Amino acid sequence: MILPIVAYGDPVLRRKCEAIGPEYPELATLIENMWETMYQANGVGLAAPQVGRPIRLFLVDTSPFAEDEDFSPEEQEKLRAFKRVFINAQMQEETGKKWAFNEGCLSIPDIREDVTRQDTITLRYQDAEFKEHTETFDGLLARVIQHEYDHIEGILFTDHISSLKKRLLKGKLTNISKGKVQIDYKMRFPAVKRGR
Repeated sequence: MILPIVAYGDPVLRRKCEAIGPEYPELATLIENMWETMYQANGVGLAAPQVGRPIRLFLVDTSPFAEDEDFSPEEQEKLRAFKRVFINAQMQEETGKKWAFNEGCLSIPDIREDVTRQDTITLRYQDAEFKEHTETFDGLLARVIQHEYDHIEGILFTDHISSLKKRLLKGKLTNISKGKVQIDYKMRFPAVKRGR
């Protein structure tokens, strides 16, 4: 089932999310619905708060980046094969050189900005079967994971841009929260009254 994606301005996007256990109600269905929602919106990652759930869960599938000629054949292969569920993730370390990349977000449609992040991360997390992993990721994989990890910490990519750029985007962001944006996927807008 395709779920509505929560738009910028909804308080759920600013909450530090709660850890969950295997007993979380209908978790397998939620994960399945999140994959379906993400693919329908042409995303490469989706975090639970983006569908209104303040829990430490996000998904990543970087295969759409595999066609990008800017990446080496090895990197393309790595991106093509990467599809993962992250539960209760905890950042252990962010290292390496900082690099900028143009990011966007399904909760903030029609806005893309260069965001600088470190190129290597180590993350402790559980998979969909609640098996523990500690893994190091680099390059674009690290970037996508950092973006989704930020969501479960209540951080948006626009928090990483300069205050001048934020001021310039203020009107656009307000319009997004009011539903004044052209999108081709289901969204829930915080400043739109329901029941009309």
